Amino acid sequence: MQTVPQPVSQFSAQSRVLPAGLDMREDTDGVLTLGFSGDLNSVTVARLWAPVLARVRGSAAAQTGGRIRVELAQAGYIDGAGLALLVKLRAEAEARGAQVELLGLSVNQEHLLSLAGQAEREACQKPSNRRGLKVMMSRGVADVLANIVEVVSFTGECSLAVWESLRHPERVRWKNVLLSALAVGVESMPILLLIGFLMGLIMSFQSVITLQRFGGEIYVPNMLGLVMFREMGPLVTAILLAARSGSAFAAEIGTMRVNEELDAMTTMGISPVRFLVGPRILSSLAMVPLMTLFFNFASLVGGALVMLSIGFPLVTFTSRVFANVKGTDLVGSLVKILVFSLLVAGVSCLRGLRTGGGASAVGRSTTSAVVSGLILITIADGLFAVLFYYLKI
Repeated sequence: MQTVPQPVSQFSAQSRVLPAGLDMREDTDGVLTLGFSGDLNSVTVARLWAPVLARVRGSAAAQTGGRIRVELAQAGYIDGAGLALLVKLRAEAEARGAQVELLGLSVNQEHLLSLAGQAEREACQKPSNRRGLKVMMSRGVADVLANIVEVVSFTGECSLAVWESLRHPERVRWKNVLLSALAVGVESMPILLLIGFLMGLIMSFQSVITLQRFGGEIYVPNMLGLVMFREMGPLVTAILLAARSGSAFAAEIGTMRVNEELDAMTTMGISPVRFLVGPRILSSLAMVPLMTLFFNFASLVGGALVMLSIGFPLVTFTSRVFANVKGTDLVGSLVKILVFSLLVAGVSCLRGLRTGGGASAVGRSTTSAVVSGLILITIADGLFAVLFYYLKI
C-alpha cells in the first residue's frame, strides 16, 4: 500500500497517514487496518509507538472485540524494536478481546515474532519473588537439609573410592596423586610453619603475662602442648587446607565443568570421581597428618623461644611438654585431622562437580567450597569433643 505523507492537521477520521510510514483506517464494519511501509527499526518505531498503541486502544475493534488487520507486505527490514511493537500491539488488542491478523510476514519474521511473543508470555507468567517469612524459612531449611544429605552421600562415595584405591593400588594414577600432594603439602608448608610459630609464640607470651602474677610460668609448656596437639594443630591445619587447597580443588574441577571436560570424560566412560576426586583425597589424607606434625613442632619452637626469654632452660620446656602430652593426644589429633581432610577435600570436589554455567559460576563454587569446609570442620570438631569426653581421652 503506497501512501503519501500529509500534514497531521489533514488526517481524516477514516484514513490517517503518519509520516513514519503507517496507514491507519477503520471500516464501518469495525475492522481496523494498520498498513506499515518502510523499515521498522529503532528510529521509525520510536515515532510510531505511541500513536499506534493509542489508536488501537481507542478503536471500535478493540472496544467491541472486532478484528485488527496488520499489513506488513510493504514493510522492509524489521529489527528488535519492530518486533517489540508488533508484540505489544497484539498484546494490547488481545487484552481487549480483539483478534489480530498479521499479513505479509516472511517465514523468518514469523518465527522471530513467535519467539518474542513466547518470551513476553513467560515474563508475564513468571512468579513473583516476594515470599512470606514462613515460605522463606521452610525453603531455607529444606535447602540446608538437601545440601547436608548431598554432602554426606558424596563423602561416602569418596570413602568408597579411597577404599577401592587401597584394595587395588594398580588402578590409581600415582603421578596425579604425587602432583596433588606437592600442591597440598609442600607448597603450603611455609605459610603453615609461619602460622604455627606465631601462634605458639603469641599464646605462650600471653599465658606468661597472666601466670606471672601467680608464679605459674612453669605451666606454660603444659598448656601449650595440650592445646596444640589436641585442638589447635588439627583445627588450624584443616582451616588452611580448606582455604588454600580446597578452593583450588573447587576451582580446577569447576573450570573443567564449565569447559565441558567432565561431560567428555563421562561420555568416554571415565568416572570423574575416580579420575579427579580420588587422587586429590588420597593426597590430602597422606599429607595433612604430616602438616599437622610440622605445625605442632613450629608452635613448640615459638613457645620455647618465649620460655628461653624469661629464663627457663630448653630442657625444662621439653620435659614439661613430653611429660604432659600423651600418646592418646597425638593419636586423637591424627584421627581428627584425617576426618577433617576427608570432609574438606570431599566437599571441595563436590562443589567443583556441581558448578553451573556462567562467568561467575567458578567463583561461586570456590566460595561455597571454603564456607562449606569451615562449617563441616566446626561441626566435626564439636562431635569429636563430645566423643573424646565420653571416651575419657
